[in-house]
Amino acid sequence: TPAALAALARLVADLGELAEGLPAAPGVVEASLRARLRLLGTSGLVGMALAGIDMALWDALARRLGVPLATLLGGEPRPVPAYASLRTMEPAAAAAEAEEALRAGFTAVKLKVGRAGLDADLAAIRAVRRAVGDSTRIMVDYNQSLSVPEALDRIRVLDGEGLYWIEEPTRADDPGGNARIAAAARTAIQLGENWSGTRDMAASLSANASDHATLDVMRLGGVSGWMRAAALAEAAAIPASSHAFIELSAQLLAVTPTGLWLEYLDHAGPLLLEPLRIRDGHAQPSRAPGAGLDWDEARVRHAQTSR
Repeated sequence: TPAALAALARLVADLGELAEGLPAAPGVVEASLRARLRLLGTSGLVGMALAGIDMALWDALARRLGVPLATLLGGEPRPVPAYASLRTMEPAAAAAEAEEALRAGFTAVKLKVGRAGLDADLAAIRAVRRAVGDSTRIMVDYNQSLSVPEALDRIRVLDGEGLYWIEEPTRADDPGGNARIAAAARTAIQLGENWSGTRDMAASLSANASDHATLDVMRLGGVSGWMRAAALAEAAAIPASSHAFIELSAQLLAVTPTGLWLEYLDHAGPLLLEPLRIRDGHAQPSRAPGAGLDWDEARVRHAQTSR
């Protein structure tokens, strides 16, 4: 969100100053900063800043050892199944975007719905289905836009559309409401991109609020938080997919026991020397040292000066 970017950047810089002089070890820095912030709390923008520092430390450690992040974490970079996250909700445009995704090798697409009533949802879903055929998986994402009663009403109909999952039908901070929806739906329910740390995740899993988990490396607390979340997903035997940060997510899914899908929506690619590549519907994690983020500094400077 543009309104919060300056504040977040300032937080990263200020918290970075608190970490100066500490060993460049993610666990040491996390423990120290969380102790310093105990009275303030570590949610919201503070949590995002801590996650950014954690990601940077893991990246630095992998680079220092000359290995990809996945190797540092005990695995190896490997192709990860990816689905294309469509940017538009309008039926004809979404269908055209889905066809383009198939030409790029994707075998699954996700469509955002909920902009209007059920008829609009069905029009978009069916337009995409006609474009991609029955063999392509289609997920839909409501981005928390429905009340629980609305979600229950729509899902009774959507259960007949052959969807792979329905994501965030109602508020992410309502495990009980999501559990009612998951119990009523025949289609799998997907939650997780808005879990703020592993306590949120544990509460959702305990309520049986979803059939799938979406892990967001920033909201969960960086690489360290992701690894804790991956352990929770394994213990619950729940498939874990990714949200955003595709370069890091490709490395992390490679070491996630129940790892399933990488959500492909490229944000950083135009500023990278080597953007994440998709081949035959799979993300190809970088095998260079680090987390897969090698910035094209000339493009970064141009982006900064052209704002």
